[in-house]
Amino acid sequence: MKSMIIQGGNRLSGEITIGGAKNSTVALIPAAILADTPVQFDTVPDILDVHNLMIILESMNVTSSFKHGNLTIDPTQIIESELPSKAIKSLRASYYFMGALLGRFHRAVLTFPGGDNIGPRPIDQHIKAFEALGAQVLEDNGTVHISAPNGLKGTTIFMDVVSVGATINTVLAAVRAEGTTVIENAAREPEITDLTTFLNNMGAKIRGAGTDVIRIEGVDSLRSTNVHTIIPDRIEAGTYLSLAAAVGDNIVIHNIIPEHLESFTSKLLEMGVNLEIGEDSIRVLRSENLKPIKIKTLPFPGFATDLQQPLTPLLSMAQGVSVITDTIYSQRIKHVPELQKMGMGISTENGLILVDHSESLHGTTVEAGEIRAGASLMITGLMAEGTTKITNADNILRGYDRIVWKLNRLNANVRIVDEAGAEVVES
Repeated sequence: MKSMIIQGGNRLSGEITIGGAKNSTVALIPAAILADTPVQFDTVPDILDVHNLMIILESMNVTSSFKHGNLTIDPTQIIESELPSKAIKSLRASYYFMGALLGRFHRAVLTFPGGDNIGPRPIDQHIKAFEALGAQVLEDNGTVHISAPNGLKGTTIFMDVVSVGATINTVLAAVRAEGTTVIENAAREPEITDLTTFLNNMGAKIRGAGTDVIRIEGVDSLRSTNVHTIIPDRIEAGTYLSLAAAVGDNIVIHNIIPEHLESFTSKLLEMGVNLEIGEDSIRVLRSENLKPIKIKTLPFPGFATDLQQPLTPLLSMAQGVSVITDTIYSQRIKHVPELQKMGMGISTENGLILVDHSESLHGTTVEAGEIRAGASLMITGLMAEGTTKITNADNILRGYDRIVWKLNRLNANVRIVDEAGAEVVES
């Protein structure tokens, strides 16, 4: 595992550009195997999850090439095969191969997916949808076996809870099913709309993405005729907005869709952060005398659970106690004891995260328990005096495109080292 070394205390300034959305990309790559032609994506983030998904593709004889943000995938010679369990366990989004393989071959066998450990994230809604479409699902010793020997038949599926993963997996399975599938109480995240745009451009017939009812009329074939540009990553954007407000002095963040960030930027404005919001960029000016706020995470368009941790370091600058309630993943608190090591006045109480004003933060050795926890430690390391070493930094690299290069362009002093302490240069 790699470590991130940060020399803190610098004020940052300059401009950066947000990459394609991780949460779109990890669904679009499995979706590509539904096509009967090669497919192309651009603005693909250079993150570990992309490379692990490419390993999974290779195991199915699906070739792929990735360079300078452009990813080409050729599924025309795809074969059914056992998927590599190490790559499957490296990221939870590998479960999208369940829906994609079911849609393509009417069967799928996968090791139970891994990824961030942020509390229970059951796949019961995925299984319910697959069974409603006519599949049989069996679990045996951590392996999920899904089969639909008589094919998939469209039906109406009501999601008991709003689930991005289950909504995406249902779309992937239903897009080539017979008849019409209706998903009620569907998730509304922009990444779902991005996925359905990609599929529709290949000939799918999907309506209602971005609302809580999605209708899918199954088609026999999907053929790509153009390059799909992935939407900007709203979580990466929110992370840099928090960073810019905490340690920045006039930072401009480009390639943003402001509408995707309204729940986040409204909280920054409530705190007193000085933002200039443009059509596709946001300038963050130096802000002082910040006010404490209350945050409750909710499904889109509410405040994203993925942004509660990256915002935490900024909350420690407010004059008073801020309160976070995570209604999505109540156990998303791995960052709390690590931030306490750095001198932050943060604690948990009755399911709440309480962030008090912190006069001084100091560098030390901490561990990135998952992607967004790592982002909060990274921002705090930039704020703190001295040197911060973040172990298990692979978790940060899983979710943030060319993170070291982008930070150092803003005048940060950040590097990645291997277990022996040798510097690792980003590709």
